[in-house]
Amino acid sequence: MSTSLPSSSPASPAEMTDFRPSRRDLLAGALALGFAAAGGTAAEAAAKGLRFGPAQPFTYARLRDRVKVMAAMAYKAPPRPAPDIVSKIDYEAHGKIRFKPDFALFADGPGEFPATFFHLGQFFGKTIRMFEVTGSDAREILYSADYFDMPADSPARGLPENAGFAGFRFQESRSRKDWPTNDWIAFLGASYFRAIGELFQYGLSARGIAIDVAAPAPEEFPDFTEFYLEPGPEGSETALVYALLDGPSVVGAYKFTLHRDKTVTTDIEALIILRKPVYRLGLAPLTSMFWFSEYGKGLNADWRPEVHDSDGLALWTGAGERIWRPLDNPPRVMTSSFLDRNPRGFGLVQRDRSFDNYRDGVRYERRPTVWVEPRGAWGAGSVQLVEIPTDDEIHDNIVAFWVPAEPAKEGSSYDISYRIHWRADEPYPPSGIAETIATRLGNGGEPGKPRPKGVRKFMVEFQGDVFSSLKDGQKVEAVVSASRGTLSYIFTEPVPGMKDQWRAQFDLTTTGTEPVDLRLYLRANDGRPLTETWIFQYFPPA
Repeated sequence: MSTSLPSSSPASPAEMTDFRPSRRDLLAGALALGFAAAGGTAAEAAAKGLRFGPAQPFTYARLRDRVKVMAAMAYKAPPRPAPDIVSKIDYEAHGKIRFKPDFALFADGPGEFPATFFHLGQFFGKTIRMFEVTGSDAREILYSADYFDMPADSPARGLPENAGFAGFRFQESRSRKDWPTNDWIAFLGASYFRAIGELFQYGLSARGIAIDVAAPAPEEFPDFTEFYLEPGPEGSETALVYALLDGPSVVGAYKFTLHRDKTVTTDIEALIILRKPVYRLGLAPLTSMFWFSEYGKGLNADWRPEVHDSDGLALWTGAGERIWRPLDNPPRVMTSSFLDRNPRGFGLVQRDRSFDNYRDGVRYERRPTVWVEPRGAWGAGSVQLVEIPTDDEIHDNIVAFWVPAEPAKEGSSYDISYRIHWRADEPYPPSGIAETIATRLGNGGEPGKPRPKGVRKFMVEFQGDVFSSLKDGQKVEAVVSASRGTLSYIFTEPVPGMKDQWRAQFDLTTTGTEPVDLRLYLRANDGRPLTETWIFQYFPPA
């Protein structure tokens, strides 16, 4: 079931991103150019090294116990050191500050993956504490300007000695000579983190939690305020991270088991406790960008054919139905809810992998697909999709998350476990049915005749081996419905020259400007479903 509700207090795209001025520029700068090898010799590193605080007992169980105590305490925001100085470390200045690889944590082991750190800056000015975990102890990693290469006139040189870090990332295996210039996962800003997929490209982000996205109250951005880094077993492709989440409405303890092979998987365990009621509690949230696709592009909006990090929300319901919901850039903030019980998974997916459909050097065709796989029974609730209008690609305007059915009250706790897959394709593609590969819109009516007003034509294309097994002359039926309006001119046909592709076409006649929810799948004449379920939200023009 899908419902679409306009928000009474829409969050702006700027509120959604929270920590970055330009989505493309900051990702390119902080997560790519900023990883270039910097100065500093091995001898200097050996002489100086990272500075640590005293050892203190630490386990994930202790962190969970601490969270239970903090939940009854008033929220205290993380420090913002020297804000007048940090505000001067703008995008350009921050891009010139680079962590010296010789100071990387775990550069000589133990574990496989060195960790490097982000400097404070105008768009991430809160101090985030970093710790190294050894056995059942942890030592805080103390900030020093010596860890960074920076120009002599950098504003960062005016920061106090205990300024602290903004975030961290894991570099590729230290067995690789190029590890200082290549990373695979990064935690930076609020509770955001992102990883590359198997196409070696950053794209959308995950978050620890989402609080009141597109809700009547302003959105809240809790922070990961402390990170505890632990190497995986020697020779493994694993690293461990523990994190403390803190915000006005929530406190949480997180354990991340990070696995790097040709893809990236993040296994997450979390205990989350609410300090106060929350209108919309989003668990396992994903955040992406969608400006336009082959449908919905305004005239002269941009020279490129398509611009998006993800082109659809994929759902695998607890009942086993596979659903594809193309993303949209709506005229107003919209929230769509897909009711479910014990979902098998959901994700923001990039299915279109053709460079010719983007023609952009930032390589949108390589952006990862990110899939959330629940562990255990999540019970009743809904996957909710928030779509926020945007007129540029710099804003992350798409959010998807799980919302439990029970109200999020003060004192409510959530002990959840899930895995996030960062891949090129969905980890569990539909079996025995075809996937949606394109959604196309045009003026309705029949060729060669005047096009009637208020009629829109839809063409939906599917691809899958199931079509190759159809017998010659076997009928394929389009099962299509609309929440309002009239459907006509419905038919299906194989895509010319493609044995594994079929398409459905129909016209929608409607009045008014309220959105129309459309639902479609193809089935054989014996009643057997041939495709996943396509769901689309159409906004008639004013």
